[in-house]
Amino acid sequence: MTAKWTETIMIQSDEVDYKSDIRWSSLLSIMQRTADGHIEALGVSREQMVEQGMGWMLITLELSMSSLPQYKDTIDITTWSRGAKGALWHRDYRFYNATGEELGTASSIWALVDIHKRKIMRPSAFPYEVPVHEEMVGSPLDKKVIPEGSLLKEAFSHTVRYSGLDSNGHLNNARYADLCWDTLTEEELEHKSVSNFKITYHQEARMNDEIIINRSSGENHNIYVQGISPEGTNFFEAAIVLE
Repeated sequence: MTAKWTETIMIQSDEVDYKSDIRWSSLLSIMQRTADGHIEALGVSREQMVEQGMGWMLITLELSMSSLPQYKDTIDITTWSRGAKGALWHRDYRFYNATGEELGTASSIWALVDIHKRKIMRPSAFPYEVPVHEEMVGSPLDKKVIPEGSLLKEAFSHTVRYSGLDSNGHLNNARYADLCWDTLTEEELEHKSVSNFKITYHQEARMNDEIIINRSSGENHNIYVQGISPEGTNFFEAAIVLE
């Protein structure tokens, strides 16, 4: 069995921003597809998991990039499972350019869920073998993102529509990154670069859910973003690190 899985990807026009840099939401989508590819290479298709009422739910992700690939660049992305700790699964990634230079790394935490009851399942319920590679990138990942006492103000309100939904009827994981980037000012977009993004998902957003997007002022190079419902339900919290 393959403990580490690598896919080679050419960056397409619909994956880049107005600078022709890959969007961070596209990076999240590529990570999702590569993880799916690894699981399928182990002999576990998405159809098999659906038949058994199982699915993967992303809990927390942290992504660091030293350089962003651009339109038509070819990159390699390598991923591996570090196994399960308690009820949660840990998966890491490395990004490389065409010459083998490392562009970035990422860590993520996932839960195996009962797709009908929307409840977390114990790793022992997964009836397939997933080889473990213990290499860890960065520091141990936790769910906490926004420091206590951070002051956030409303940036805009977003209503979940058809264009953002995934096959489970929830706002796609990668779309949350677009919501975070939409809080950035023209000055920040033009004259700053992002080196790190961290996000924790607290509550799945569904069709017609209203998400109030709040952000901090951006002191100390950190911009904190939170998405809540008008009633106060916390959908997500995230941090963008500017340089």
